[in-house]
Amino acid sequence: MARSSKKGPYIDERLIEKLHRLRAGDKTLIKTWSRSCSITPEMVSYTFGVHNGKQHTAVYITEDMVGHKLGEFSPTVKFGRHGGKMQKELEQKEATKETEKIEASKKEEVVKK
Repeated sequence: MARSSKKGPYIDERLIEKLHRLRAGDKTLIKTWSRSCSITPEMVSYTFGVHNGKQHTAVYITEDMVGHKLGEFSPTVKFGRHGGKMQKELEQKEATKETEKIEASKKEEVVKK
């Protein structure tokens, strides 16, 4: 359920204070555990270290991210993959095809020289 429109978006006050202390475009990482904080236009061009439960994931804020939450850009669960034994075999075949293509292109470059 979305937050009430009369309340406005949730923005962590401490995070805004940290932003005002830094210069615009500064490359320092601003660490935060506030995943539920909404991204505002003042946050654009800063890099945040959003905690995912284990470590801080670096998230560079762009204009497209305004209005979203910080936690949306720091996944908490590592995605393994779908499928089992059959999927693994298919992926190995694709990997061997890729290596063969790379080796063939290297041989063509050597012949051209």
